[in-house]
Amino acid sequence: MSFTKIMIHAVWGTKKRVAMMTSDIRPTIIQHIRTNAISKGIYIDRLNGHQDHLHCLMDLHPDISLSKVLQLIKGESAYWINQQRLISSRFEWAEEYYAVSVSESMLEQVRWYIDGQEIHHKKVTFQQEYEELIKEYNDLKGLW
Repeated sequence: MSFTKIMIHAVWGTKKRVAMMTSDIRPTIIQHIRTNAISKGIYIDRLNGHQDHLHCLMDLHPDISLSKVLQLIKGESAYWINQQRLISSRFEWAEEYYAVSVSESMLEQVRWYIDGQEIHHKKVTFQQEYEELIKEYNDLKGLW
């Protein structure tokens, strides 16, 4: 019997990084994404974010590509948000995303980071955070 555990930290934002997910509706969006993911067999360990983006720690099943998982999550949730009229204007996710694998030894640190998004973004914008993530990844590439 095969066994896999492929943990992915993915981050995606709203189109044009517009701050649309206010603190009063963000928990509703997050809960819907979690419920929808379960129905599609996607295991989400952590999901949190700020007004213009979400972070997700998930177990990537080997039978589905990362791009397909994110398409299922982002596409369905944007449709649902618009159907529910949670936001007065049309809601869209940006096409791009950031995703990296997470080693077993780093899971708790990534969970802590995702859980602390509200506090984190009192100090750092999404653009600054994105640039830091890309820089960190590029710095690690030199270790290979």
